[in-house]
Amino acid sequence: AYASVMRAKLGLELEDENDTALAADLLRRLAANEVDYTVFFRALCASAEDPAADVHVMSLFKDQAAFRGFAESWRRRLLLETSTPADRAQAMRRENPAFIARNHRVEEAITAGIRGDFAAFETLVRVLARPYDDQPDAAHLAEPPEPSERVTQTFCGT
Repeated sequence: AYASVMRAKLGLELEDENDTALAADLLRRLAANEVDYTVFFRALCASAEDPAADVHVMSLFKDQAAFRGFAESWRRRLLLETSTPADRAQAMRRENPAFIARNHRVEEAITAGIRGDFAAFETLVRVLARPYDDQPDAAHLAEPPEPSERVTQTFCGT
C-alpha cells in the first residue's frame, strides 16, 4: 500500500522493484533539507510536465544538488512509463493536494473565531473543500509556517 501511494505521488503507474528505494531516498533528501512535504509534491507535478519547472522545485532545497540527484533518478525511472508528461502531471495533481489544514492557519481561524470573526474559518472551509484544485486567490494558505508561526501545542478541541 505504501509503495502504491508513493508511486502515485511520484507519477509512476507501473511497478518497479526500485520504487520504494527511490521514495525512501527522496524522503531522506526532503528531511535533510527541511523541505515541506506538501509543497514539494505539488511543485513536482509541474516538473513532471515540464522539466523547466525544476528550477522552482530546486529552490525549495537548502542544498540544490540534493534535488538534482533525486531528479536524475526520478527522470530515469519515468522513462519506463507510457503516459504522456501532461497526463502524468494531471494524475499527480489528483494525488498531491495543493492545500492541507495547516496548524498555523487553523490556529489563526480559531483565534479570530474567538473574537467573533469567522472569515478565516470560512475561507479555510471553502479552500479545503477542494484541496486538489489550484486556487490562486488562496495561495497563501498553501505556504508552510514561518518559524515564528509554528504551532507547537494543539488541543483535542482543535
